[in-house]
Amino acid sequence: MSLVIGEKAPEFDLPASNGETVKLSDFLGKNIVLYFYPKDMTPGCTTEACDFRDHHESFEGLDAVILGVSPDPLKRHEKFIEKHGLPFLLLADEDHKTAEDYGVWTLKKNFGKEYMGIERSTFIIDKEGSLAKAWRKVKVKGHVEEALDFIKQNL
Repeated sequence: MSLVIGEKAPEFDLPASNGETVKLSDFLGKNIVLYFYPKDMTPGCTTEACDFRDHHESFEGLDAVILGVSPDPLKRHEKFIEKHGLPFLLLADEDHKTAEDYGVWTLKKNFGKEYMGIERSTFIIDKEGSLAKAWRKVKVKGHVEEALDFIKQNL
């Protein structure tokens, strides 16, 4: 499935770190920063999560909710949140269906090995549930500020 800016973002129904199951539609009326990352506790993912944490109040001030998604189970998410004081929900996409719906479950290569995994990506979804912006193959440095600026200027 290819995503098109301006069209409805794919719905999801995932277990969240608050013990509830959350759906995209639960957040209608708010801007959503939906970011997909490969794995809790790894250097790049920790840096990205902490950058979102450090800018959390700025996103809240723009009526935006941050949701992090990875294939990690909830127990691992809980440790990640506790260790780094993350103030936003992490969603467990263990069967990577949501990652597939967003086109971020891809073939990756590392040290000559090929495997399927998450392509670090961020999607901004507007208050009506439509896709406003997509970043794929995200480089962590400066990315959170870029997402924040997009919301400030466009939503």
